[in-house]
Amino acid sequence: MKILSIETSCDETAVSVVEVVGNFPDATYTVLGNALWSQIDIHAQYGGVFPMMAKREHIKTIIPMLEKALTDAEMLEHTDTACSLEQEAHIRELLARDHELADTMLAFLQQTERPGIDLIAVTSGPGLEPALWVGVNTAKALATVWNIPVVPVNHMEGHILASIFDIDRDEQLSSISFPTIALLISGGHTELILMRDWGVYEKIGETRDDAVGECFDKVARLMGLPYPGGPEISKLAAKARLKNLPPYKADLPRPMLHSGDLDFSFSGLKTAVRYALEGVTLSDTERMALARDFEDVVAEVLVKKTATAIEHHNAQTLIIGGGVSANQYLRYQFHTHFDETHPDLAIYFPMPGLSTDNSVMIALSGHAKMHAALTPSAATALIKADGKKTLS
Repeated sequence: MKILSIETSCDETAVSVVEVVGNFPDATYTVLGNALWSQIDIHAQYGGVFPMMAKREHIKTIIPMLEKALTDAEMLEHTDTACSLEQEAHIRELLARDHELADTMLAFLQQTERPGIDLIAVTSGPGLEPALWVGVNTAKALATVWNIPVVPVNHMEGHILASIFDIDRDEQLSSISFPTIALLISGGHTELILMRDWGVYEKIGETRDDAVGECFDKVARLMGLPYPGGPEISKLAAKARLKNLPPYKADLPRPMLHSGDLDFSFSGLKTAVRYALEGVTLSDTERMALARDFEDVVAEVLVKKTATAIEHHNAQTLIIGGGVSANQYLRYQFHTHFDETHPDLAIYFPMPGLSTDNSVMIALSGHAKMHAALTPSAATALIKADGKKTLS
């Protein structure tokens, strides 16, 4: 089967076409087309993502990304057959609040032959609701005209599956042993998930305030570094380690390190950095040392909480996903710790290109959830964008 997958939960507009051979979780997944547009440069000047601005950019780019993915998959064929008046009326009603998207969608559909797509998978949450609605409504419109079932996907399950997907070698999900602990770390999420089997999820820990990626960005802003802040802090921290710089003059707290549960908190760490910088003009050396100290604290907390979860649940596998999982120092710390304490533990990180938001992971999750696919009419009525959607 062929899956068309759509991701618009934050500031990436992504569309993929993935060919699936076999049954989940043993199938082979071949990416036929993959298109992604990042809004990072647009939001960088503001130091973060503005939901309504993200929505406007998704509206501009979703159809071009759809065309590119279908073109790459050699599935884009032009036709002069127009949508029926009933279909056009339905799409305009569906996209009543987004006239620009309705116009570009209809222009695309009126000149495009129905491709050989068997299933549409779309992120329905969690994420920024204005951004999510662009993808959800695009999926509904395509499903209506092309008469293709739609499956709503949880963005976080996508990150879990992406972390165990080998896109370059065998194009399959790794065969993992349960119980499994998944640590999902990004700009919007920090949570520990217990998996007792495929598709069976239980959230056992989460941040009580800022997500870890959000903390990286806010601390970077306090230090005068550009957005996104995580990579900038990591570059400086690496230089500090290379130079073996002494600690910065202010001690940073290890939030909730000994709280006795699996929850996180990063707002206090951010506040501690703010206090440490009051009335201070950082030298280059001090900026490097502070970046290193901050990254050390984050790594210590994440590793300690994850280790506690693994011990408590006797986990056989650790999956780490989300945008922050691309941090090389964090990867090093996880491998160093668990190679010593749990040498038999299987550890998985996403391959390059699959740690940040993408639509390939939405296709993987869509295949896993294809039993929950909805007919076009049911999808129109039932699928909603849910910014706080939980993994279940």
